[in-house]
Amino acid sequence: MQFKSIISQNAFWKSVFWLGLSFLILYNVISMLFEYGGFEFRAFFEERTANGKLIRFIIGQLLAAFLYGFILAFGQFRGKQKKD
Repeated sequence: MQFKSIISQNAFWKSVFWLGLSFLILYNVISMLFEYGGFEFRAFFEERTANGKLIRFIIGQLLAAFLYGFILAFGQFRGKQKKD
């Protein structure tokens, strides 16, 4: 029941949110820098949302952020429980 005890904590979900959000921002900024060589926000988002790809882009970003945040937060909280 360790899984249920971890995901039932409010602090866990706050951690998932903040880790996911920080991942989302850093990932997109780093991708933009590598692909365009600078802060080309307009070109970056136009390329990813053109031709009806807006919904796909948003869902992909949210799913990736959630999974990253969930996995990292779960690892952190599980590590804390093992110490105790």
